Amino acid sequence: MTELNAVWSLAARESYLAVVSITRADGSVHSSLVNAGPVRHPVTGEAVVGYVTYGRVKLANLRERPASALSFRSGWKWATIEGTCEIIGPDDPADGVDDERLRLLLREVFAGAGGSHDDWDAYDRVMREERRAAVLMTPTRVYGNA
Repeated sequence: MTELNAVWSLAARESYLAVVSITRADGSVHSSLVNAGPVRHPVTGEAVVGYVTYGRVKLANLRERPASALSFRSGWKWATIEGTCEIIGPDDPADGVDDERLRLLLREVFAGAGGSHDDWDAYDRVMREERRAAVLMTPTRVYGNA
């Protein structure tokens, strides 16, 4: 998708930092800052947008209302990706994704969002201890001025 290439060019300028917005049970919007970037879906191979997160309430909100938005900016340029999210993690198993594939997926999402690590074993341990999950968004709309 050509629009997504422009988003990734913009996102790379600011360490792939994005504001993610999801909907709470009461209909209000919850926003937080994440590193998000391109990744391939571990089962389908489809190009999706990924970020890693945790938190009982945030994940519960995404399970119930999977539509969300990610907004990236650099200077006065910005881009938003809207889509539907799928969670894959220790509390959200997916067919075809065992513990080893989840471990690798969390690394892939981290790297896709511009991250690198000096100690991948430590990274894996923290992801496991904090019960972190991969959130994979299938884009449905891309817009902005990037």
